[in-house]
Amino acid sequence: MNVELLEFTRRALEKGAGREQIGEALRKAGWGEADIRSTTGAFADIDFPTPVPMPRPYLSAQDVFTYALFFTALYISAYNLGALAFHFIDLALPDPASANLSGGFSAAYVRAVVYAQMRGNIAALIVAFPLFLFLFRMVRIAIARDPTKRESRPRKWLTYLTLFIAAAALLGDLSALIYNLLGGELTTRFLLEVLTIGLIAGGAFGYFLIDVRKDERA
Repeated sequence: MNVELLEFTRRALEKGAGREQIGEALRKAGWGEADIRSTTGAFADIDFPTPVPMPRPYLSAQDVFTYALFFTALYISAYNLGALAFHFIDLALPDPASANLSGGFSAAYVRAVVYAQMRGNIAALIVAFPLFLFLFRMVRIAIARDPTKRESRPRKWLTYLTLFIAAAALLGDLSALIYNLLGGELTTRFLLEVLTIGLIAGGAFGYFLIDVRKDERA
């Protein structure tokens, strides 16, 4: 936040200027809406002789650790859930073309490799998903007790990073769907894989988009 702008707002409030007047003056001076909202929102709207500052977000090592672990557990869970779903689809609906790419290995050997990969995915989910749920509950409780934690910088940065990753996955998923549709190569197997990515990435994108909107309203 601009220190000069903050000081100007504080002095204007001390002299009895209203927030709308301050905002209008700043707009005429060329300040953007985001700067105006942040600086006028830096002071509590309460009746007191001098402007009362609102709690400001700060960067704490605990927040960095908590949110880094929270989002890492989320990414590991989402990746392994998707990989496990893909393995089930491959076993239920084998791709005829994959037989030509198996390098001469028997079908039993290929299945054994797939089962080993599935065990790895399940093991990762058993570790990461409960950790994600625990941290999710802990973060929700902390925000409910102290709403200013919504302004945590690590939380905001990692939330927008997750939105970007989910949006990129959805765009890639949609592009692959259109490409195969135009080529007349849509199969049940392919549609199920596209649906899997869409559900996981779309669910994450939708949830965190709603969460961002809540932050803006708050």
